[in-house]
Amino acid sequence: MSITREEVISVLGPVDDTLVADIVTTGATLEELVRAWGWINNDEALVKEGISPPTGRAAELIDLLSQDDEEEEI
Repeated sequence: MSITREEVISVLGPVDDTLVADIVTTGATLEELVRAWGWINNDEALVKEGISPPTGRAAELIDLLSQDDEEEEI
């Protein structure tokens, strides 16, 4: 089952409605969002542990979330 708006907010906190819609549109699950969010926030530690970057929808979520982070830095 794909993720809901409420689930997105429960993982990411308050975020832009456009980002929520983009995430929901991917068809990703809550588990995939949690994995993507964890990767973004702990990628160095995960690489050191030998954990491969996510693929599929989780990788797509990482791209979406990374773009959002880059926009906030500008």
